[in-house]
Amino acid sequence: QVQLEESGGGLVQAGGSLNLSCAASEASGRTFNTYAMGWFRQAPGKEREFVATINWGSSSTYVAYSLKGRFTISKDNAKNMVYLQMNSLKPEDTAVYYCATRSRGTYIYTKGYEYDYWGQGTQVTVSS
Repeated sequence: QVQLEESGGGLVQAGGSLNLSCAASEASGRTFNTYAMGWFRQAPGKEREFVATINWGSSSTYVAYSLKGRFTISKDNAKNMVYLQMNSLKPEDTAVYYCATRSRGTYIYTKGYEYDYWGQGTQVTVSS
């Protein structure tokens, strides 16, 4: 059973930046390993939206087209951490941001149902 815990959310003014973190661990105490980590977000009244994903082994990344240039995903395997750097934030970026992991795979996954475990989410609010 994988456990994911997000942090770093908060209230920021438009144009500002936030860096979200996600700590991953195995409840059994075994060494954490996975295929990919992803970030998703869900705004009130809207469907969950893919944000970015990173391959745990190769470090290759993929960011949603509409967010490229503003959002960056990165990781630290030694710390079992994944990060989402968000710059030039806009009010429309307001949402709960979720970290997720997919244990096995062969390519890039951008659908929520393709991920096995999820964190509880962290609220990001961007004021205008």
